[in-house]
Amino acid sequence: MSRLLQHDRRLLARHPSLVGVDEAGRGCLAGPVSAGAVWIDRAFFASRVRYALAGVVNDSKRLSPGAREEIHALLGVWEEAGAVRAAQATASVLEIDAFNILGATRLAMQRCLQALSAGAGGGVFLAATAGMDTPLFCDDGGRWPLVLVDGRALKPFAWRHRALVGGDGRSFAIALASVLAKVRRDRLMRELDARYPQYGFAEHKGYGTAAHVAAIRRHGPCEEHRPLFLRSVLGGAGGGGAVHPEFAF
Repeated sequence: MSRLLQHDRRLLARHPSLVGVDEAGRGCLAGPVSAGAVWIDRAFFASRVRYALAGVVNDSKRLSPGAREEIHALLGVWEEAGAVRAAQATASVLEIDAFNILGATRLAMQRCLQALSAGAGGGVFLAATAGMDTPLFCDDGGRWPLVLVDGRALKPFAWRHRALVGGDGRSFAIALASVLAKVRRDRLMRELDARYPQYGFAEHKGYGTAAHVAAIRRHGPCEEHRPLFLRSVLGGAGGGGAVHPEFAF
């Protein structure tokens, strides 16, 4: 059993279920920020479906594109078998500009958790006016999951959670979430490449490579470029950000 699986199995000895949450594209010059969330419980470790490739699941940054796609497909198989639940969401370039990248990342993660809570098999969904330290969903047995978020604690955030620095290389659930977020975002960037072929989005996925920066200087930015990020790369000061209405509990 892999180190990541062992980590989550130890936590599941004390918690009925886990939700791993991670993002992709936070440091890009273009395109949305993507988040993924994956819910597993103790039954996962009793299911035979987990053994195919489960041991090679890892932080998406440490996997080849082909391996990520293979694990993404496997995640779909596990979801169809009822072994996991998964959700993916994005925050747009307009939201990144309005609420800054941290606020937009929290927004994408929140949308993932809302999607999971909506599909929790009849579980309880508490009102959004609940306190910030109150978990907002449980499973159909009335049990609260432990929400694990890669990186540092999110503030403000509506879900009680545990921050895990380097979590995508430590937790199986977070690693799956990182693959989900990365694969979905890469696909979006390939779609944008067809609309804006002059920037090479399919190659660099919106990151600030020398070729990407040169293309921006040559052609100017498109609507999928992040104004706050371009100001830091091409000159000028950045800006702050407002609180998104979905955070106004």
